[in-house]
Amino acid sequence: MAATEKLWLGFDLGGTKMCAYVFDSAFKVLGFQKRKTKAQEGMEASFQRLFQTIREALDSVGASPKQLAGIGVGCPGPLDHVRGILLSTPNMGWVNAPLKKVLEAEFKCPAAILNDVDAGIYGEYSFGAGKNGRCVLGVFPGTGIGGGCVYQGAIIMGATSSVMEFGHQQMIADGPLCGCGRRGCLEAMASRLAIAAAAAAAAQRGAAPWLLKNAGADLAAIRSSTLADAIKNGDHAVEVITRQAAQWIGVAVGNAVNLLGPDIVVLGGGLVEAMPTLFRNEVAKAAAARVMPGFVGTFKVVTAKLGDRATAQGAAAWACKQVLGESR
Repeated sequence: MAATEKLWLGFDLGGTKMCAYVFDSAFKVLGFQKRKTKAQEGMEASFQRLFQTIREALDSVGASPKQLAGIGVGCPGPLDHVRGILLSTPNMGWVNAPLKKVLEAEFKCPAAILNDVDAGIYGEYSFGAGKNGRCVLGVFPGTGIGGGCVYQGAIIMGATSSVMEFGHQQMIADGPLCGCGRRGCLEAMASRLAIAAAAAAAAQRGAAPWLLKNAGADLAAIRSSTLADAIKNGDHAVEVITRQAAQWIGVAVGNAVNLLGPDIVVLGGGLVEAMPTLFRNEVAKAAAARVMPGFVGTFKVVTAKLGDRATAQGAAAWACKQVLGESR
């Protein structure tokens, strides 16, 4: 690699791990580094781990920090994308973390801080399943249900904060209690945690024998892959629960289609990765049944293509757009 070649770095600050990817000017992956996050270790210590992860990613391709044209970071939790401040972070205990400021001071290049789901759908829009779409809606069901939307090359954001809190659409008045403190949110009805809780109850009743034998009623043990395996091994009750959750997501997608008119809806996240056909088919069918007649057939539902690198690649591409003023 030429020492003068300009590089972009994308960082996925996940809830349990942090991943740094190094990209060339065409956003081809040159190298990456990852490590686990440490809960409640303190903001300054976490910053140093983040810096070290970036340096190790650069070292893996024989590059210098001086070659960085920009850094993009996709972050969980609420944030101020203008000032680049993470207001709070799941698992790490950060409050009002000035991530943009410290990255720019450490690496002497521009940094862009955005929501991890926004970064992921921008990655799919730029390089993956949403490429060439005019309006691309992303829905990522997992522990929660994240959402993001790219409209004519721009991520839909609020004046200072990220928006598109897809999982917090109210689906049922006075429905199940959600982690946000409200009732009846989509997330309380169709996230992996909601599915796992219902599946665990079914196992305890004897309606899901494979799940009971292999995971019991421990919610922490019922991952997306566990649910998929239970369905494959004949737990019909788990399949019914999962399909119902996917249909609720489809109802919410239909509402979003009526509001935004996306031509592509990208489904991603752990549940979709584990059961792509089930989720794509159920969401597409339920959405088509809920949209206004004029919107039927105007959008397609697809599954994400980029996998684990979507957030980092999208964040790096967004940083490039902020620096150069153009989409990739």
